Amino acid sequence: MTNIGRTRYALYFGLLGAVCFIIVALLTFNRGLSGFDKSLIGHVQGLESEALTPFMKGISYIGTTVPMVVLSLLIMIFLFTVLKHRMELVLFVVAVLGTKIWNDLLKNLFERDRPVEHRLVEEVGYSFPSGHSMVAFAFYGILAFLLWRHLRTRTARTVVIVLAIAMTLLIGISRIYLGVHYPSDVLGGYLASACWLGVTIWLFQWYMERKARR
Repeated sequence: MTNIGRTRYALYFGLLGAVCFIIVALLTFNRGLSGFDKSLIGHVQGLESEALTPFMKGISYIGTTVPMVVLSLLIMIFLFTVLKHRMELVLFVVAVLGTKIWNDLLKNLFERDRPVEHRLVEEVGYSFPSGHSMVAFAFYGILAFLLWRHLRTRTARTVVIVLAIAMTLLIGISRIYLGVHYPSDVLGGYLASACWLGVTIWLFQWYMERKARR
């Protein structure tokens, strides 16, 4: 397959994320996912225990502003000073910061209230789509993409992908467990982030291929 063919996969991924997000948003606000929300909340919150709650709070904290900013700055410094990959640095910033801005816009558009029952922590702001889920998907997704470009063994690439998926899922599940998001918020967050991430990676690959041809 040509590089152009591989590049288009990122665009298709982003467009698929956009279509699925629109479907989820329409179903959510027409109460089409109320059964899905209730069922998954019951399963996740049914796991509550004194041992699991601190773990879920810790996982959720990793997705908050301060840890994400610190981790992002460390990665940016590494890309800029050690690897000297300036375009990858730009890609990382656009992917993560753009997702945060995209989330704020969507939350203010939909204005969905958070769940009020069985909260283990307090949160403010609107609920749909989940900001933690969106940023986690973008952060670990773009990090996996950048590492994938530089790793050569299948084992290393597999480990990176598995860890990225695991962290993204755990952060989303933690928000349901703690009672601050509906499952549809988390699903919507993943899909909205997939849209942004796919288009961002596509533009990056398109630019890099065009630059290489010159």
